[in-house]
This record gives sequence, C-alpha cells and structure tokens, in this order.
Amino acid sequence: MPSITYLAAVLAIVFGITFALRAVPFAVLRTLRTSAIARRLAVWMPVGILAILAVTALHGTIAADPHATLYALLAVAVTAGVHLASGRRAILSVGIGTAVYVALVNAF
Repeated sequence: MPSITYLAAVLAIVFGITFALRAVPFAVLRTLRTSAIARRLAVWMPVGILAILAVTALHGTIAADPHATLYALLAVAVTAGVHLASGRRAILSVGIGTAVYVALVNAF
C-alpha cells in the first residue's frame, strides 16, 4: 500500500490540475470576447460540426443500405426546409427530418 505522503502528493497534483483546467477558461474569457477569430469561429463552427455529422451519418447510411440513399437525401432536404421555414429551430427540424427518414425506410 502506498504511503500517506505519496497519496497526499497525488491528491495535490490532481487537485491542482483540475483547478487549473476549470479556471483557465474564465481567465482567458475577457480576451476571447474581443477576439475577431473567436467571433468568426462562433459563426462557422456550429455549421461545420453539423456538416461533418451529416456527412458521417449519410456515409454510414449509404454504405449500409445503398437503396436508402434517396430516402436519406430526401430527409436532408426536408430537414433543411423545415429548419429555414421554422425560424431555424434545430430540434424541430432534426426531429421532423428524422421522422421522415424513418417513415420512408419503413414504408418502402
């Protein structure tokens, strides 16, 4: 069994790392608010992440069942249409797009 000194040292190191990881974002927050790069990333990152997720999901769908390609593309179009028509409500558009895809795959 490790000694008490060793355990105390490990706990101190773990505490220091955890505290630093939680404190650093607050320390750099002031500089990030005025950063042009951070503002640009705030605009483009959500779109980029969603695009990567959509490509990954569609690739998996098309690779698993090539006949479902049309259904997947139709569901993406419905998702985009609902998203634009609903005032950019992501949960609503993703939910309706998913329901359309599930209905098409199960109906045909």
